[in-house]
Amino acid sequence: MIKLVEGDKAPNFVGEIQNGNKVALNDYSGKKLVLYFYPKDNTPGCTNQACNITENIDNYKNNGFEVLGVSPDSIKSHVKFIEKYNLAFNLISDETKNICNLYGVWGPKKFMGREYEGVHRTTFIIDENGIIEKIISKVDTKNHTNQIL
Repeated sequence: MIKLVEGDKAPNFVGEIQNGNKVALNDYSGKKLVLYFYPKDNTPGCTNQACNITENIDNYKNNGFEVLGVSPDSIKSHVKFIEKYNLAFNLISDETKNICNLYGVWGPKKFMGREYEGVHRTTFIIDENGIIEKIISKVDTKNHTNQIL
């Protein structure tokens, strides 16, 4: 796993969002970006996190932030997730795990004694110049907005 630190230049990425359009880090040049990685659509923690962000989306916008979620789920899964919870931001489908690997969030995990490869829930706050301002690796899914803002 790559280990990024605050102050690093954020790795450039290109990914496909739920409507099939491509987005890249460069699209957010001059803007602040909350780029958050999560394990799986429609799971309790991931749903809490996405809903917490959606409920506070005006706070993000008022503070000049754009929000992008990233997981290895398919576009079809993202569409269902967004529609089910009326999510107010875009989700990148990273089935190849290219973006997850660029940001060093894909790697070994343990759950109930089982080891497997997966996404380490992590949020990167990227400034207008593409520099990582803050990394949140201990995410409180129900109160994530408070951690970010």
